[in-house]
Amino acid sequence: MDIINLITIFILAVFGINEIINKVPPTLHTPLMSGSNAISGIAIVGALLAITMDGELSTYLGLAALICATVNVVGGFLVTDRMLKMFKKK
Repeated sequence: MDIINLITIFILAVFGINEIINKVPPTLHTPLMSGSNAISGIAIVGALLAITMDGELSTYLGLAALICATVNVVGGFLVTDRMLKMFKKK
């Protein structure tokens, strides 16, 4: 694929994801965040596998993926915890 096709796919994905996220009601946000955390957990396992592969590039890309996925998991759990605290009675 050439670069124009890749940019077009990226832009369409951004608009599609934006529409999907804006249509999710707040009551479904917490379960969807939990599912997103599970997917990011799988990405962490894949990043760890990439780090152990031979080659300098795969090590650096795996490390970058590990950092991004870990930040996503931790942030997702913090947001989920905050959302669940909103539903607790005082």
